[in-house]
Amino acid sequence: MQADNKNLKIIPLGGLESIGMNITAFEYDDSIIVVDCGLAFPEDDMYGIDLCVPVITYLQDNADKLKAFFITHGHEDHIGALPYVFKEIIAPVYATRLTMGLIEHKLDEHEMLDVVKRKVVSYGQHINAGNFGVEFIRTNHSIQDAAALAIHTPVGIIVHTGDFKVDYTPVYGDAIDLQRFGELGKKGVLALMCDSTNAERAGFTMTERTVGKIFANIFSEHTHQRIIIATFASNVDRVQQIIDTAYKFGRKVVVEGRSMVTVIEIASELGYLNIPPDTLIEVDYMKNYPDERMVLITTGSQGEPLAALSRMANGTHRKVKITPNDLIVFSSNPIPGNEKAVSKIINELYQMSAEVIFQDTHVSGHACQEELKLIYSLLQPKYTIPIHGEFRHRKAQAGLAKELGWDSEHILMLSSGDVLEMDGESAEITGEVPAGTVFVDGLGIGDVGNIVMRDRQHLAEDGIIIVVLALDAENGELLAGPDIVSRGFVYVKESESLIDEAQEVVNAAVCRMIDQGITDWGRIKSEIKDDLGEYVWRTTKRRPMLMPIIQEV
Repeated sequence: MQADNKNLKIIPLGGLESIGMNITAFEYDDSIIVVDCGLAFPEDDMYGIDLCVPVITYLQDNADKLKAFFITHGHEDHIGALPYVFKEIIAPVYATRLTMGLIEHKLDEHEMLDVVKRKVVSYGQHINAGNFGVEFIRTNHSIQDAAALAIHTPVGIIVHTGDFKVDYTPVYGDAIDLQRFGELGKKGVLALMCDSTNAERAGFTMTERTVGKIFANIFSEHTHQRIIIATFASNVDRVQQIIDTAYKFGRKVVVEGRSMVTVIEIASELGYLNIPPDTLIEVDYMKNYPDERMVLITTGSQGEPLAALSRMANGTHRKVKITPNDLIVFSSNPIPGNEKAVSKIINELYQMSAEVIFQDTHVSGHACQEELKLIYSLLQPKYTIPIHGEFRHRKAQAGLAKELGWDSEHILMLSSGDVLEMDGESAEITGEVPAGTVFVDGLGIGDVGNIVMRDRQHLAEDGIIIVVLALDAENGELLAGPDIVSRGFVYVKESESLIDEAQEVVNAAVCRMIDQGITDWGRIKSEIKDDLGEYVWRTTKRRPMLMPIIQEV
């Protein structure tokens, strides 16, 4: 297939290699729409990085075609990058009510609320955007108001599930609209872009109400302890069940963690959270109640270093101190990659003699294999494009599709940046566009790149040695130094002989250069690096960063 403006292009710009940073562009002729715009959290070796957002070079280069952003739900990995992207390009945003409430809070924080057009969409509503028509379909997830999207294009219907599961008895709202999925299947679906997060898990995902029953058992069995429950801030249904259980057992509720407080405020204002009168209290008033009448709902279930639970566990939280009479409940499963951090927090809590429950207190918000099979059987897509998850998760969904009868030619495994073109009859990857990660560090966006990250990793692994010396500007003679400063390499006071010998090595290198009549600072610095690096490796088997500084006098 040759590239053609009359073909549909599907261009994932993120979300296909890891959990997070979900964003996909759909292009036909002079129209581009974008589904989701999420961030990812930094990995362990991304020192100093706060957030990761997607590279949007292709959208910037085609800004005149961009019609709108359509958001499936309000999780950070689907909405978190919007303020950063909108600093480069702007287009209207369409989302359901709670999702839009969370987006508007983000835009307000970035002082962008007045510059971005926003439209709250109801389930079943169709939005026309250029050559596309987008329909929002009710689904269930671990946050309310989640939606799948039926994207009507000139070459066929693309169904994008967003993150979803099939929950017949949700805590809030109605069950997933399977009837609409079936109707779309009868019309004919060109491609299904389906959530892969739980594709390795057999069976069905349990209903959210299961957790409510578990909470009731925990509360009834621990009537004399203070209960601290850590969960995802965005899991409003989970928070509702905790509050309901606390009220039933006559306990007051304290909410800790900035993101938790924000989501609860937004959900309450919009009517997605029902809090009985006099149930919520401020953390400052907690001391007025005995342990058996208190419940804390907190962030930090993923072991985030700065989250409220982490600060409680390491003793740095200013208002909550863990005691042996505390029961801490982890109402979440570790996201892949967070297992060590969560384990560290659990160990710290045990060391403080607290009781910890971290199993059987969570249900996933993602579809397991039997639910995926149900969606496939209802939609009967011509092509399937596994999305959302690490490669192994998407590969598991591809294997599931094969079991259901799809051949390898109709299972399309994409990578971020691939350009998939479809004409209604065939599909082919015809090229690629820039894709990757932009690092957010403090107020800087994109000013930390791969070279800086490599330097940070080098510093973290082996430290740095700084060599300072002064040369005569006229004849190049050594006037002062060399002085050696070390950070993160060795403890200088206990390694005086090593530092003294290193100074001799540098001194010899500089004198040799001067004797040869070499005054080019670049060559002198290079020689210092070579000789000192060889000496340090020979004596310590380490390779610290070496930074010679020459002052001209």
